[in-house]
Amino acid sequence: MKKQVGLWIDHREAVIVVITAGGEEIKKMISGMEKHVRFKGTAAAGDRTKEDMRDRQFENHLNNYYDQVIAAIRDADAIQVFGPGEAKGELIKRLEHEGIREHVIAIDTAGKLTDHQIAARVRERFSARASV
Repeated sequence: MKKQVGLWIDHREAVIVVITAGGEEIKKMISGMEKHVRFKGTAAAGDRTKEDMRDRQFENHLNNYYDQVIAAIRDADAIQVFGPGEAKGELIKRLEHEGIREHVIAIDTAGKLTDHQIAARVRERFSARASV
């Protein structure tokens, strides 16, 4: 059996379900991010600099988080990515850049799920794929 990975992700956490011939494992990664606040309207030049700095810090933190997630799924033969918001799309772009986008078999939108619900969804995806 090949290594199959299901990944539920948002900006705050990732739940990775790894299925191999040896069984199933659930890993959780916490980003340590709080909700990103975007400011609207015009800002004074000094305020804009502070806002730009916060945006860069947010982006750098997210990049480190995505690097950790990619390291955990890099050797997967098949990857399912799902989650509620922008993080899954941002991660897919990073996977393209890393040259492992072709291993992604599905990208789905899903709200907040428990770890057990995530694992069940991953098992369902890969068992349906195996029967085709």
